[in-house]
Amino acid sequence: MDSKYNLTHFLPTTKKEMELRGWDRVDVVLFSGDAYIDHPSFGTAVIGRILERLGLQVAVVPQPNWRDDLRDFKKFGVPRMFFAITAGVMDSMINHYTANKRLRSNDAYTPEGRTDMRPDRALTVYSNILKELYPDIPLIIGGVEASLRRVSHYDYWSDSLHKTILTDTKADLLVYGMGELPITQIVREMQNGKAAAEIWDMPQTAFLTRKDNVPENLFKDEVRLFSHEECLEDKLKQAKNFRVVEEQSNLLHASRILQDVDNKTLVVNPPFPPMTEEEIDASFDLPYTRLPHPKYKNKQIAAYEMIKFSVNLHRGCFGGCAFCTISAHQGKFIASRSKKSILEEVKKITGMPDFKGYISDLGGPSANMYKMQGRDLSVCEKCKRPSCIYPGICPNLNTNHAPLLDIYRSVDNLPKVKKSFIGSGVRYDMLLHRGKDETVNKAAGEYTKELIANHVSGRLKVAPEHTSNRTLDVMRKPSFGQFYQFKNIFDAENKKNNLNQQLIPYFISSHPGCTEEDMAELAAITKNLNFKLEQVQDFTPSPMTLATEIYYTGYHPYSLEKVYTAKTPSQKESQRQFFFWYDKNNKKRLIAELKRLNRTDLIEKLYPTVK
Repeated sequence: MDSKYNLTHFLPTTKKEMELRGWDRVDVVLFSGDAYIDHPSFGTAVIGRILERLGLQVAVVPQPNWRDDLRDFKKFGVPRMFFAITAGVMDSMINHYTANKRLRSNDAYTPEGRTDMRPDRALTVYSNILKELYPDIPLIIGGVEASLRRVSHYDYWSDSLHKTILTDTKADLLVYGMGELPITQIVREMQNGKAAAEIWDMPQTAFLTRKDNVPENLFKDEVRLFSHEECLEDKLKQAKNFRVVEEQSNLLHASRILQDVDNKTLVVNPPFPPMTEEEIDASFDLPYTRLPHPKYKNKQIAAYEMIKFSVNLHRGCFGGCAFCTISAHQGKFIASRSKKSILEEVKKITGMPDFKGYISDLGGPSANMYKMQGRDLSVCEKCKRPSCIYPGICPNLNTNHAPLLDIYRSVDNLPKVKKSFIGSGVRYDMLLHRGKDETVNKAAGEYTKELIANHVSGRLKVAPEHTSNRTLDVMRKPSFGQFYQFKNIFDAENKKNNLNQQLIPYFISSHPGCTEEDMAELAAITKNLNFKLEQVQDFTPSPMTLATEIYYTGYHPYSLEKVYTAKTPSQKESQRQFFFWYDKNNKKRLIAELKRLNRTDLIEKLYPTVK
């Protein structure tokens, strides 16, 4: 551990650490499925520090043992205000299982990658223990697992439609999305004498209530979803529900959502407006040590090593990709930090004892969306589009890369920084876009050259995801033709600067809308580009994404047309094997498959020596 920090610089994780701070009791106990890393990339640390800033005494219980005498759940006793729970940075089921439902071999958020430190469905397991031990103490759940499971949702691992997670956890309140603003307001309400169960008008929260006790709507409008029971009976109704939920999640002024489940009504209040620069700076500027808690004794935590020397510039993503959960959790509107806040964080990193001069990433959910928003926000206020850049880039979107260029250059000019890299995925469709504003067009060209010449650590990650236009349409991704355009620019800039850098494309198989023939064509196209694919994955149905709803219901929620999806292990393997056409063990099988598909033309492209 950095010698300038001691135990009292971290939120206490044991009673002894609590006593070191001179406390005999805490206001909030925060449970997490992840290891405790006091860094702004980890939600547990962020919420803990926010609560601390509000003057509360906060304890953290990372990865509590749920299989023994439950001492971890009892060690801080009864908090003055409430218990708070997050399953961690990922949904616990995605954290534990691959797309083939096999157990993962390591957990990036646990010391030494151990996979036995959190339960399946961690939010539910932790909540049920606390409700059993302390039935009268308010319980607030949040984080990704809560966000993505806030309404009726398809659960891939049980292959069934689940009710809102509030029914299983019996929590008093669910906070969805990035939690700084709602948790701050909740604390203020409770400090003013309100019980958690009485906080009915808090934006960005959800709760269950009796059907005859739904509180008055204090928000703009209200929409009612089909009930959970109706969705169980009719998958088309579940598909229709998803469209409503996604559109409301992406509105600047959303409606309150109601959904009946069992004998109760789920109330989902609309989100807070996007965080202002001052609000997001205030969150990132809290006194994080940027280190794992000393209890881990310098054991390796992969997720921490990955972001140790990186800086998050913004939140939110307006890509709206069908398979991605970011907009469901962070929203499509970009909240950007100030240049001052970013540079201050970089200076903290340069003071770390093992910093060697290289910033690993200046990024965000997408690398190049910093400071981007609608030119005329009154247009955005009426817009329901889940993506600002699909099927084309919105003419109202300001895609100016100049502020991002300024950040890169300012960071690289700091005394102890040798070089900064971009590790986040780059949206090349925005770099290729040319609109009416020549200043913005020029900045895009300048950014592209700067990125390739100075900010690639040997390999640049991009995500075309597929080559088939039909599949890309379902994915809400641009035509693969744009990848060709970007690759030509990438290769030309490398040659011009005498660099030997690689472009690493990411692809997905078995995505809704994708057929074996689409995958066979992908193999032929990528072979022609001299790619032997490494960054590939099978589609994993995550709760609350467009692609998952198509996978489960069979319908596209917007067109209500039927969409084919590979579902069985053999269907999935038939698609995945085309990624590895170059493996000689696959050759015989793929040739037979291409003959069956009547695509002998592709045999000639993949295996030209075969007659």
